[in-house]
Amino acid sequence: MEVVDYVAHFGREVGAFETAARAALGAQPAPAVPSCPGWRVTKLVLHLGTVHRYVARVIAGRLPEPPPEEDLAWLAAPGECAGWLPPGSVPGDAALPAALVDWFAAGAAQLRAQFQAAGPGEAVWTWSADHTVGFWQRMQAIEAAVHRWDAQAAVGAAGPVDTALAADAVGQTFAIMAPMRRALKQAPPGRGERLGFRRTDGNDHWAIRCDGPDVVPHDGPCDVELYGTASDLMLFLWQRVPAGTGSLVAQGDASLLDRYFVLVPPV
Repeated sequence: MEVVDYVAHFGREVGAFETAARAALGAQPAPAVPSCPGWRVTKLVLHLGTVHRYVARVIAGRLPEPPPEEDLAWLAAPGECAGWLPPGSVPGDAALPAALVDWFAAGAAQLRAQFQAAGPGEAVWTWSADHTVGFWQRMQAIEAAVHRWDAQAAVGAAGPVDTALAADAVGQTFAIMAPMRRALKQAPPGRGERLGFRRTDGNDHWAIRCDGPDVVPHDGPCDVELYGTASDLMLFLWQRVPAGTGSLVAQGDASLLDRYFVLVPPV
């Protein structure tokens, strides 16, 4: 697997997200986000901007624990948008204010500066077993790519995720996201389901087995194999595109691809 420059990817993805968000300015209400049912671009901007400021606080303070719960004044959302936090409070008929996109851009720049100033091995709190700045660099590059795709899909055609980042994100999904999602959603136990995911634009192949409470690497035949580009495989695993669309082709028991999202629920 090639080395991925997460900080560079983060910078490119948040820049593209901002461009897509600015394309939504002037629409009343803000455009719906097809890949996030019930969301509009305004909520997407608030969500990602909030995440960036939260992570920036953790890294800036080298915090060993989550930031204390308090009011949301530290987010410094502009004008009326302060009353829209948490992001679920956005009025359904609201337009996207230009000031909110400026706020997003400032928060993304702040987090990027923190990433550039810190070593990836420095210790900070994370929600994972990996308590390093590098965890956040990787996680936020991937999350920025997913939400950039969401924002572009809301205002036009969404471009693919960079192949190196997408391939890395597939592995990250199984190693890091799947255990978190299963625990958070109290997903049912696996029954030995074996799923394979194979890139058609590279040599990577991932296979997993769902055994009881665990999603573990698998070496052997699979009940279903999903073939596609790294970008499409990543977006499938983040439940952005269904099997059978784009480059994605299933061989074997395709019903297990739906079963995967029962065992590893999206968040």
